Amino acid sequence: MNIGTLIPRHARYRTSHTAMIFGGERYNYGMFSERVNRLGHALLAAGIGKGQKVATVVPNCMELFDLYWAAAQTGAVVVPMSPLLQPKGLAGLLRDADAEMVLTHPNYAALVAGARDQLDIPPDNYIIAGAQPLDGFRTYDDFVATAPTTSLPDAGLSDDDVYNIIYSSGTTGDPKGIVHTHYVRANYCTMFSQAFRFSPESIVLHTGAAIFNGAFVTLMPIFYNGGTYILHEAFDIDAVIATIRDESVTHIMMVPAQIIQLINHPDATEANLRSLECVLSLGAPLHLEHKKRFDEMLPGRFYELYGLTEGFMTILDKTDFPRKPESVGACPAFLEMRICDDEGNDLPPGEVGEIVGRGPHLMPGYYKRPDLTAEALKDGWLFSGDLGYMDEDGFLFLVDRKKDMIISGGVNVYPRDIEEIAVGYPGVAEVAVFGIPDDKWGETPICAATAKAGELIDPVQMRDWINTNVAAKFQRVSRVEIMDEFPRNAAGKTLKRALRDRFST
Repeated sequence: MNIGTLIPRHARYRTSHTAMIFGGERYNYGMFSERVNRLGHALLAAGIGKGQKVATVVPNCMELFDLYWAAAQTGAVVVPMSPLLQPKGLAGLLRDADAEMVLTHPNYAALVAGARDQLDIPPDNYIIAGAQPLDGFRTYDDFVATAPTTSLPDAGLSDDDVYNIIYSSGTTGDPKGIVHTHYVRANYCTMFSQAFRFSPESIVLHTGAAIFNGAFVTLMPIFYNGGTYILHEAFDIDAVIATIRDESVTHIMMVPAQIIQLINHPDATEANLRSLECVLSLGAPLHLEHKKRFDEMLPGRFYELYGLTEGFMTILDKTDFPRKPESVGACPAFLEMRICDDEGNDLPPGEVGEIVGRGPHLMPGYYKRPDLTAEALKDGWLFSGDLGYMDEDGFLFLVDRKKDMIISGGVNVYPRDIEEIAVGYPGVAEVAVFGIPDDKWGETPICAATAKAGELIDPVQMRDWINTNVAAKFQRVSRVEIMDEFPRNAAGKTLKRALRDRFST
């Protein structure tokens, strides 16, 4: 279960097959393996070997993928960092991760430079992507210049060796380092390959940030199969449609905000998108209105994944979507799920409780935080902090995050119930419902919305329409706020916390 064996395997047996496409350049598996080997030897020569941490502060770039697969062979541990951090926050996470090297990019050199005086990382271990010199950094090209492209030595890796540490977003407290082993990532290879129908001929397009755990949902199975991975530097809907058409892309993973752009784009036609076999929605719930519109546009291609970086997930398969469109699917093979009350007792079908799961993808724990690990993992079960219910068939219906639930006048109000109504208002592109403090009710729901291109929305009229159509009086929103765009993290998720802060003042 050593994922470091994958690239050498394909370099031997699929040498000429295209491995990656980025920035107009194409790399077959033979070429890509040489890049990976060169970096692996450079890391070992710099004293970075098994168990030592290399942090990244980069956009999507080839150097990141060189590192992903060089670390898989040498045993180094990759620790991707969000480029949206401030210098103080970045320094804190680099210290927490015990980082011994940082790979960054000219776009984020100032951010890393602002954190350096708080760190003990050797000066030569600050590497900057590319060949352009910059004070205080060693260029990537210089770092690997004299390293050979020959096979890397056996690092003696086992299932339990750590492959990477993914830091949580910190939306519910301080960010936590979620540990993933080679065993966990190998399970990503096999389980997602089966679930999303990958093959050696599959072609993946990835346009979101590749530093987040969701990226590994397509990254691992495509390289397991020896297929082709196309990487965009950043999400651009015009480029997405053009690449799908021109490269015959078969698989793409998108967050809801990106899917909404796709279904509203005039060029999102059957002719341009016919090669797609799998469009996977993940990262946040996609509202039913948007699911239905997508399936009308491209029938039989929609999948949805609900999951946590800590390692539990459900999948709504394309064949289950027609009969269970409101659900987020069922557990894949080898995973189990329960719905529990606050005391950890199992609840019957139809009753809302905390989603609890286990399976081979579970993290061994949070890095250096046995206390937080014990809170999340109990007797081998992951307590998600998410609320939902199962139907009689074992399909999961997501209600909301516990932290997003609004308590108004002593009544539990689930924002998603209101959002499913609000998103149907004419001219609306996206909605987000959240609670803000209220002197009378404790909390009151408000709705933020963005408009489709060329549409104008009257917030008072929209508020009244929502309040006429919700199922209960306690779901009525006190106001609607129209925004040009929602605040998002680097993974594209809407930041409800930032919305609360903005409209609570």
